[in-house]
Amino acid sequence: MKNSSNNRQILPVNRTKEQARRFYDRMSRLYDYISGPFERKYAFRALELLDIMEGETILEIGFGTGHCLKKIAASVGETGKAYGIDISPGMLRVTKRRLEKAKLLDRVELNCGDATSLPYDTNSMDGVFVAFTLELFDTPEIPIVLEEVKRILKPGGRIAVAAMSKKAGESLIVRLYERVHNRWPEYADCRPIFLEESIHEAGYQIKSSQTVKLLGLPLEIVVALNN
Repeated sequence: MKNSSNNRQILPVNRTKEQARRFYDRMSRLYDYISGPFERKYAFRALELLDIMEGETILEIGFGTGHCLKKIAASVGETGKAYGIDISPGMLRVTKRRLEKAKLLDRVELNCGDATSLPYDTNSMDGVFVAFTLELFDTPEIPIVLEEVKRILKPGGRIAVAAMSKKAGESLIVRLYERVHNRWPEYADCRPIFLEESIHEAGYQIKSSQTVKLLGLPLEIVVALNN
């Protein structure tokens, strides 16, 4: 991110990738009961704004337990293809079972990996979906992830992102949450970021942006086009 004042306002991510992997592996069987009920409504809203068409090729970064990836696989139809990448093998196993049960696994390719280096061809995706994942990357990594997404998106391809936001500035609940993040970084590893600004600075054309509240915390939902 180019704006140094904003960089100072965004807290660092003080846990390693290996700590993140172990944490989400442990959480994989419980995630739907702990975080899912709060996040899923807004993830589905962001996914709807991506406006997936049958026959498209769509990637989800950080697919978690697979609820949105299941919807993506249904939306692309038999002529399309869905891809998913997540750092956690445990999340991949849960998602694979969900897709198998829905008889959609043949439309999906799942990968374990880090979105700072996506294992997909240049100009190969019609759309990319990211919900409650971009804010898990440390601040210097956010533009790297967005650049990787630009690389794999086709010209005119689109990205939809939902993330915790600092766009509205400081508030009591944000300050309280950030204290928790600083105190227990392995568990509260996400933190509010400047989402729309980050996407704009990465060279995308903003198509729509909205801010909502999740348990009082600001949340941005942004859809943008790859120029």
